[in-house]
Amino acid sequence: MAAINTTQLELQSPILQPIYDRTSELKAFDETKAGVKGLVDAGITHVPRIFIHKPDPFDKNSNPNTTEFILPIIDLENINKDAKKHDEIVDKVREASETLGFFQVINHGIPDSVLEEMYNGVRRFFEQDVEVKKQWYSRETGKLVRYNSNFDLFTSPAANWKDSIGFILAPQRPKLEEVPIACRDILMEYSTQVMKLGCSLFGLFSEALGLNPDYLKENCENGCSVACHYYPACPQPEKTMGTSRHADSDFFTVLLQDHIGGLQIVHQNQWLNVPPTPGALVVNIGDLLQLMSNDKFVGAEHRVLANHVGPRVSVASFFGSILHTSSKLFEPIKELLSEDNPPKYRATTMQEHMQHFRAKGLDGNSNLLHLKLQP
Repeated sequence: MAAINTTQLELQSPILQPIYDRTSELKAFDETKAGVKGLVDAGITHVPRIFIHKPDPFDKNSNPNTTEFILPIIDLENINKDAKKHDEIVDKVREASETLGFFQVINHGIPDSVLEEMYNGVRRFFEQDVEVKKQWYSRETGKLVRYNSNFDLFTSPAANWKDSIGFILAPQRPKLEEVPIACRDILMEYSTQVMKLGCSLFGLFSEALGLNPDYLKENCENGCSVACHYYPACPQPEKTMGTSRHADSDFFTVLLQDHIGGLQIVHQNQWLNVPPTPGALVVNIGDLLQLMSNDKFVGAEHRVLANHVGPRVSVASFFGSILHTSSKLFEPIKELLSEDNPPKYRATTMQEHMQHFRAKGLDGNSNLLHLKLQP
């Protein structure tokens, strides 16, 4: 394993190092290609300054002892066999999408054994020798397989305490030999099943908006990407974040998270802890579905806390193409508009939307502000 000199990164107190060259330290970290796990493996005991976050304004409103929150749990069993049950599920999806922007699904069709092996595959990739992982390390946008630490490392206000490997799986998918062998088989199995679930969710969201069940599937790009996140244990979790405050840039996301927890959502101007539910998948509304629904559905901001305990593993499946090769315009759905409900956003392309998202990074500000129309 490549050795990491932690002295430059760790001894960053203003007293010890009055001149702070953030750009140089970001480059030094990035060039190791070992990620946050490399820092932890090297025995770092203090969070380097590039990872230190400013307090969030909602933190003062949030009481960690009283804000644990169970997301709505929607049971998808017999969804296509029982018309009454189907209508009840659509109502629950509508309510959750309009109020929280988050819900959980159970009996979603993906076996527990597949979920568990997906966790194992992610751990196998990140816990192999760094020299093996380096061959996938890249910051090149559009690569079908890309491993790095913090996609927005050089643009965000502070780095997050996590490493990630991402896969673009639709409309184009990598060749089998391009996928790391540590997670190759299970990624193909899991992604096939989660994309099938995604098709069902597109239908439920369409019906919840009062549209034809195929509307969103036919009018949204058929892209899907998967990001596998590895959050090592942190020596000073109060100083950094696992993932900064943000809303997702896609139509919607399906999240697999392990038992460690740390996910929080904003609700009524406070952070709520979302404890994991065994066997459940978390679904949340993304920016594009909020835009197309003209704010009928809300994309709740969320974040992940750093933790003394780790590693935490999660797998996020994003529905919406990030290759942005199409010139298709996305705008508020005309069937949902009226004189009393005029469009709140201008039209955008996937290319413009994703370029804006990547340029701003996870800076805590909405991805939709630049698209908002003046009332």
